[in-house]
Amino acid sequence: MTDASVRKSVTVEAPIAKAFTVFTQDFDGWWPRNHKIGEGDLKQAVLEGKEGGRWYEIDTDGSECEWGRVLAWEPPTRLVLAWQIDATWKFDPQLVTEVEIRFIPEGPGRTRVELEHRDLDRFGEAQDQTRAAFDSPGGWSGLLESFAQQATA
Repeated sequence: MTDASVRKSVTVEAPIAKAFTVFTQDFDGWWPRNHKIGEGDLKQAVLEGKEGGRWYEIDTDGSECEWGRVLAWEPPTRLVLAWQIDATWKFDPQLVTEVEIRFIPEGPGRTRVELEHRDLDRFGEAQDQTRAAFDSPGGWSGLLESFAQQATA
């Protein structure tokens, strides 16, 4: 068994309010098209900006695939998302792991973004393989790099 969390961070040349806005309101602009769970091609990645909101995908065939919900909405410093996608990359309403994103100012035009995906032990026997996927270059670090490119553009 490994640590039940994956932690990643990135620093962007953007004020905290812009970093939060790009991460949330411009979510579709930086979320990679190959990070999806639906059968069709990803048309839009949606993050509803409120506690209790959903985050999900809309595919080119019009179908929606749930990813989870917004557990905490504290602009511009903190966001917590429920990740409800299982180890086979399918939505599971019974599974809830948490993705917390913190936005920390490092000056007027610079923000450190720290991400922690926790409660990975809830994946049971698949926790080590799932953690490895989240911890891989194609996992959270790659997603944060994609976000960073958009935030500094």
